[in-house]
Amino acid sequence: MQIRIVLADQTLTLLDDAGALVRRYPVSTAARGAGEQSGSFQTPRGRHLIRARIGAGQPAGTVFRARRPTGEICDAASYAANPDRDWILTRILWLSGCEPGRNRLGKVDTMRRYVYIHGTPDEVDIGKPGSHGCVRMRNHDLIDLFDRVPVGTPVEIIE
Repeated sequence: MQIRIVLADQTLTLLDDAGALVRRYPVSTAARGAGEQSGSFQTPRGRHLIRARIGAGQPAGTVFRARRPTGEICDAASYAANPDRDWILTRILWLSGCEPGRNRLGKVDTMRRYVYIHGTPDEVDIGKPGSHGCVRMRNHDLIDLFDRVPVGTPVEIIE
């Protein structure tokens, strides 16, 4: 399996090992566009891989803080009470860059920037840039993707 994320289209495409389409999902990437610098709140480009899969078996809407479930479940009321919170929900696919100097090591290290593919409240607009650098997905789409990809899956992020 391999994942291709196209920022211009706000799509995540899952391909099999032969490059054939398995699934395509709408996503929301960084409101500030593409960039690799730490603190930029931009989505990093280039070759990555899934370094860790977090949240297997958790209910949809599980809230994570520092990659740990908080015990909360995000619903419409909790989102309405905190619409500006950077909600990380349901599952986390933690990305690691593969290109030293571009998205790995130093001030451009994707993993040290805590860039994930993660779930977001249903009320968040998917298909338009809006994240703080991560790749946001609808919770049911993320569960579907999470169940299909192992650690080590290549991820290409294209502007």
